[in-house]
Amino acid sequence: MSFLSIVAQRIGKMAGAAKHVAVPDSLPDRQAEAAALDEYVTQTPSGQNAIDVLPGWNMSLPPSAGVVAGPGYFFNDGRILWAIEQFGGIEGRNILELGPLEAAHTYLLESHGPALIHAVEANKLAFLRCLVVKELLDLKKARFFLGDCQKFLEHTEVTYDLIIASGILYHMPDPVKLLELIASHAQSFYLWTHYSMDEAMPQGDPRRTAFSGEVLVRESHGVKVRLHQRSYHGAWRSKSFCGGTHDLHHWIERDDILALIRALGFEDIRIAHDEPGHQNGPAFSIFAQRTPAEDAAQPVA
Repeated sequence: MSFLSIVAQRIGKMAGAAKHVAVPDSLPDRQAEAAALDEYVTQTPSGQNAIDVLPGWNMSLPPSAGVVAGPGYFFNDGRILWAIEQFGGIEGRNILELGPLEAAHTYLLESHGPALIHAVEANKLAFLRCLVVKELLDLKKARFFLGDCQKFLEHTEVTYDLIIASGILYHMPDPVKLLELIASHAQSFYLWTHYSMDEAMPQGDPRRTAFSGEVLVRESHGVKVRLHQRSYHGAWRSKSFCGGTHDLHHWIERDDILALIRALGFEDIRIAHDEPGHQNGPAFSIFAQRTPAEDAAQPVA
């Protein structure tokens, strides 16, 4: 038998065997037999799919979003409402938000009608969560930037009507520099921050565990600012970590925060939500503004 005859015979046998292979009736049936590739979502499109693709959510979303995210209830935060009230309303104003985390405060700010919100977030996962929230809550005025907020302020010439810096000052390696930069870019600002104070957090208080014991003194605008060094002790390994960009960071003494703000030209300083017994360490809200305002905010392109 010739070589070609042998080949033809074998091909015929293979073709005959193929006739007995069961073939799914339709393309969807065949797709169902194989597991979906990891990077794809095969469920019906939904907001919850967008939430679930990113781990580590800290904040919940309003009920209208119809999704389950994190446990924190910050989309109607009384501290931000207080800041807006102190400022006299933000309708038509230009707002800079430092450290939006998951855009809960951004959503609340936008609901009060600003012209725009620039929000700067350094945490990559948190930035992506902000974009998910922007989509789910249809935010129109907010624009999110991924990067270090201190470098953002160092490189922009834009000034804002109001800067919101809630939960960020105490995460900074150099919080003094951040306050100086905030002061150079707005006539009014709001802080919610932890602070150091021996009377509120004495030796032996478990809240002092994260502190190294090292105290630095940094002079700025004639004020000697005491900086208490602190570490996250590995907390940054969690996907829900919402701290700063460096492990070592500094909390400022309460009185020094206020003295520095005054030295930076903000005589109108209002304090609220002062919680010396806060579970994570003493904390308070500060609203500060120059009086009278020296310059109007520059238009944002």
